[in-house]
Amino acid sequence: MTISHLLSARAARNVHVVRATRSAKLSAVVLAAAAAVLAALPFLAFSTVTDTLINLFVLIALASMWNLLAGFGGLVSVGQQAYIGIGAYSLVALADLGVQPYLAVPLAALTCAVFALPTSWLAFRLRGDYFAVGTWVIAEVYRLLVVRVDSLGGASGKSLSGLSGIDATLRGALTYWIALALALATIAGCYLLLRGRLGLSLMAVRDEETAAASAGIDVRRAKLLVYLVSAAGCGAAGGVITLSSLSVNPDSIFSVQWSAYMIFIVVIGGIGFIEGPLIGALIFFALQQLLADFGSWYLVLLGVVGIVAALRLPRGLCGLVPGPSLFPIGYLVRRSDGPA
Repeated sequence: MTISHLLSARAARNVHVVRATRSAKLSAVVLAAAAAVLAALPFLAFSTVTDTLINLFVLIALASMWNLLAGFGGLVSVGQQAYIGIGAYSLVALADLGVQPYLAVPLAALTCAVFALPTSWLAFRLRGDYFAVGTWVIAEVYRLLVVRVDSLGGASGKSLSGLSGIDATLRGALTYWIALALALATIAGCYLLLRGRLGLSLMAVRDEETAAASAGIDVRRAKLLVYLVSAAGCGAAGGVITLSSLSVNPDSIFSVQWSAYMIFIVVIGGIGFIEGPLIGALIFFALQQLLADFGSWYLVLLGVVGIVAALRLPRGLCGLVPGPSLFPIGYLVRRSDGPA
């Protein structure tokens, strides 16, 4: 064995690979504690508070799914409302068939993944701006198809059945817990999904698709998987929206405003950061509560905030913090003979 081999072996023994930083572990503990407090909130607060927080949880879930798709996969979509609508109408249709609406939420997510499979074949034929516009057109096509189905209420929408026998207070608490579980599941799901080889593959595809393919990455498989996961998450969020409102309307549930909300939240919080959608959703939710009484000026002020953030904070608020993300998705290599 040569001297270079001995030195290499010694250096390898001094390398320690860790899966998380102290800040990541601390963030996980804080998030778990916050989740426990939020889970107990229906016993501690009025229903008006929990009903309001349901909207926040839905926004966190939607923004996390859009960040997974665009921030890590490079697939900038303006048509994720298609799966919000499909998930909402799937919940209504399953409830009409006798499925308990709360149990139908994961089935609605699965239905969206099934619809996303053939849709991806068409959407992935487009690139860049054409992909963004194409997803918007696809969402409009799904809306027009739903409107033509009389059993789904047509243009006037349809009420959710199957909840009449449940007490209103219990119904609100169950909806709140499902919304909270969805928000936590999307954050944890994105983190776990991106911690493996898929995360590296997605970021390679995002940065340069041709180079990723030449390196042996199955580009289409990586994009398809993240597209299906994002569709399922948006579908589950659509189901929660229907549980909260007890009805669905095609114009509102398929509105492009949902995509605008997702993009705004991720741009404010930080695109390409696991915690970006969470921070952005909190800020957007606070702005909603503070500016909702200003009428049309509310939308103007939101637009101004979004423009300023896009120009001055290209990486969002998370980009202002030096150092690694609170939830790093890569592996850290440290040497035991030196500082970490």
